[in-house]
Parts: sequence; C-alpha cells; structure tokens
Amino acid sequence: MTENRFVRVGHDGGVTTIELTNSGPLNIIGTPAIEQLTHAFRVVSQGSDVRVVVFRGAGEKAFIGGADINEMVTLDQSSAEVFIGRLAGLCEAIRECSVPVIARLSGWCLGGGLEVAASCDLRIAESGAKFGMPEVAVGIPSVIHAALLPTLIGASHSAWLLLTGETIDANTAADWGFVHEVVAADVFDARISALATKLCGFGREAVRQQKRLLNKWFDMSVRAAIEDSKREFGLSYLTGEPQQHMQAFLSRKRVTK
Repeated sequence: MTENRFVRVGHDGGVTTIELTNSGPLNIIGTPAIEQLTHAFRVVSQGSDVRVVVFRGAGEKAFIGGADINEMVTLDQSSAEVFIGRLAGLCEAIRECSVPVIARLSGWCLGGGLEVAASCDLRIAESGAKFGMPEVAVGIPSVIHAALLPTLIGASHSAWLLLTGETIDANTAADWGFVHEVVAADVFDARISALATKLCGFGREAVRQQKRLLNKWFDMSVRAAIEDSKREFGLSYLTGEPQQHMQAFLSRKRVTK
C-alpha cells in the first residue's frame, strides 16, 4: 500500500483500490487532492499487473461531495480556467486509465464528484447514495465532464439535474441509467469485490481493448465505429487470448455433457 496526504493506493492481486483521504467528512476535492488523484491514476494505468481499479472516497458519508468552494470563491476568470482544467485532467486520467474503473458510490456524489463518477466505467451505488449537480446554486454552470451526461442519462434527465440543482436518490440514478447497480449496505463491498474479481478473470488484453473501444465510440458515428471495430476484432487474435479462452470454454462444455 502506498499513501500520501490525499490518496491511498492498495493492491490485492489484480485489483487496485484508489481512495481519496483526508478531505473532510464529505471528501471535498481542491487542487492538491485533484493533482494527487490524477497522478495516482496515471501511475496505476501503467502497471502491467493491474486488471481493475476500485475508486472510492474515505468513509461512508460521500464518494466525492464536490469541488472545494473555499478555493473556488477566490478565483478569477484566469485562475478559474486553470482550476477547472485540472479537474478535467483528473476525469480524463480516469477515462484513459488502461483498465476498467469501478466507482464505489456511497453517500453524497455531488458536482465535480458526479463528473468524476461519470468518467468511471462502472458505477455501483450503496442504496442510501445521493446524486446532484448543484453548481447553478452557487453561481457557476456545470461544465467539463458534465458533457458526458446527455449520452449517459439522456438530454431530459441531464437538463433536470443541471438546471434545478436538485438531488436524486440511488434508485432514481439507476432508473435514469447513471448507476449500473444499487446494492444494500450490508453486501455493498462484497458485491464490488465479486465484480472486480470477475473482471480479473477475463482476458487482460480483451478487457483493455474493450474499454478503449467504448471510449472511442463516444466520439464516433455508429457506422464509423462498426468499421473501426472490424480491425480491432482481428487484432485481438494477436494476443492469443481468444484461442486460450475459447478453448477453455469448449473444454468445460465437453466435461458437462
């Protein structure tokens, strides 16, 4: 396990946990925490033995309760652009991470924290989690990776979150398509562990390739994505994983007959 002021990184087999720490009970992120988290994701992404990342906030009160208003209130136009650029860099480091990132969403997930969660690949929420984009209430628009929301949850739901600033519960977030699964508190970590273990059991290169494709498809037409993926399908056979995993599947099937 490695640890600095705002980030704790742990490894258990192929599962790496990145935890936001020392950011108050609601895990509020300012520039130092943003920079340390960004660095952590970039380092982890380079690890050949990493198969999946679980990203969480310390404690159970919040995943990330938003960006630091105490810092933002002091900004001007120029420094505001620098600040939001750093937060965008964190979101991109998560999206560009070579392996799937599972967001462990407990408690509050607000503003910049929701944008960070949107940048993760899979979002699992504890049943008491709450979600919102309250930026308009403090005089600023929701920007950067809030732009992912119309694709994830639709234009209508995005408009509601961004214009009203109201919060939604975990079940609503799941109904809207933001959260993949809602889990009771007593089995929350067990479910995330089981999911991470499942991903570790798949072909390392196949999972990394699938994540790259999913991110590319955000910016491509359907026709272009279909054409591009033909080549990607062929390239997968250079890794040896299709041959290995398909043969294992056929062998299991023969045994069960």
